[in-house]
Amino acid sequence: EVQLVESGGGLVQAGGSLRLSCIASGFTFDDYAIGWFRQAPGMEREGVSCISFTDGSTHYAESVKGRFTMSSDNAKNTVYLQMDGLTPEDTAVYYCAADGPMWPAYCSGKHSTFGPGTQVTVSS
Repeated sequence: EVQLVESGGGLVQAGGSLRLSCIASGFTFDDYAIGWFRQAPGMEREGVSCISFTDGSTHYAESVKGRFTMSSDNAKNTVYLQMDGLTPEDTAVYYCAADGPMWPAYCSGKHSTFGPGTQVTVSS
């Protein structure tokens, strides 16, 4: 069974940093894509970043490019989201999600398996 558990959220001041972790179990990354999504109160869930392990590509939403960095440690079945230069607009529940097995793998957001999420709050 595919399971994902996020951690690392919290309260931070504007301009600060947080690193989110997502530990995956029940599958290996080889033919999956792993993404980070977020949902702010009253807003729809949006994609933040995605790693496709089938081609090694990483993609970011325009709103986080240059500030957020996604990485992985395949040996630990863990993906990370380093978030720098946080603003109040980044306040949301952050989820990691897995899509696969498929080739090529991509982050759909619709057919993904999601973790329970972790709250990120950025104060001004």
